[in-house]
Amino acid sequence: MLTKNQAIAKLNTLGASGSPFSFYCDFLGEKWCIEENRSETSRQSFQLTINEEDQAFSFKPKKVSFKKNPTSFQDFKSAFDKVIHQINIGNSFLTNLTFETPIETNLSLEEIFHYSSAKYKVFVPGQFVVFSPETFVKIKGNYIYSYPMKGTIDGKFPNAEATILEDAKERAEHVTIVDLIRNDLSQIAEQVAVTRFRYIDVLETNDKKLLQVSSEVKGALHQDWKKRLGTILSKLLPAGSISGAPKPETVKIIQQVENYDRGFYTGVCGHFDGESLDTGVMIRFIKNESDRLFYCSGGGITSFSKAEKEYQEMVDKVYLAI
Repeated sequence: MLTKNQAIAKLNTLGASGSPFSFYCDFLGEKWCIEENRSETSRQSFQLTINEEDQAFSFKPKKVSFKKNPTSFQDFKSAFDKVIHQINIGNSFLTNLTFETPIETNLSLEEIFHYSSAKYKVFVPGQFVVFSPETFVKIKGNYIYSYPMKGTIDGKFPNAEATILEDAKERAEHVTIVDLIRNDLSQIAEQVAVTRFRYIDVLETNDKKLLQVSSEVKGALHQDWKKRLGTILSKLLPAGSISGAPKPETVKIIQQVENYDRGFYTGVCGHFDGESLDTGVMIRFIKNESDRLFYCSGGGITSFSKAEKEYQEMVDKVYLAI
């Protein structure tokens, strides 16, 4: 495991030499695991899969059991009220509030990794598994792209797509995050613009279909971006979509209000092939602690938020993507 400064130096060196690598880091970008020249024979500390086609292994015939035991609404409401207070006194416009949910399943973390359908999948033996639909940033050519994903609704809800796109709270939350991402990219890129705004992604889960709202933000990088790859990534952390705005003060609120350490949950993972970079936000995250499994999930809180709806969204996001 590398520190932030060690990781920045190593990533800058690998980028400059065009050496392929895979990595993951924690929420605050303080702990990094980097592996060079990834191949089937060199995978020792973790497995990472980036699959744009959103395909998974064929699932072996098996009746899957999955039980979630979410925190009580009262405990959620206590943390929610603290966040709303911080918003009302002007310390944050949007705060991403998350919780741990104890779960029970007959699948191992490795089975969940192999059988899940997701763009970004990470498996660290004995520690955690990630099956995330959310892109952090991509770099192709001399352009960087980000895809903030903010806003979720159950697909069974009547007129679900129109409902979430017309919801004032959801729009305000999404606009805030898109603006934050635009400002983040402006630190390391030029000609930053929103090229797609509020389109729908469909996510199939083990028990329902979820609709999530995404946007695309694009910027131009200098031709020497590869030798500054570590510097670029570190400046963008933590990811705006799972922290909030303004970012520094909101991160402090998160650390005060959440009753656990996120660790690698909501961190970033990715792969550099020597020419392009593709990274994901580590949401849809299950961790193993003392042989107990915990699923981490949450959502963005704004002044428009209602506790009951935010609680249900947090619960709905506890699922298997099988």
